[in-house]
Amino acid sequence: MKGEIESALNTLKEAHKSQDVAAIDAATETLNKAMEKFYAQAQAAQPGAQDFAQGAGAQQGAQAGAQQNGKEDIQDADFEEVK
Repeated sequence: MKGEIESALNTLKEAHKSQDVAAIDAATETLNKAMEKFYAQAQAAQPGAQDFAQGAGAQQGAQAGAQQNGKEDIQDADFEEVK
């Protein structure tokens, strides 16, 4: 995985040096795909990552539902700044 990312990064650096916009776009896309694979592997390696992702999805769904109804669940709260 590290080699794939480094290779994509070096390709991007070379494209930047040559000022070839099409090559820069292609190298950027390749680097993004390599980083996505890395991120997916890192997420899979984290214990509880699925639970967190599912909880975040549920929270977003609840927020979307509240906004669809035209009502937002806004609550005022008092707070004290501690220095």
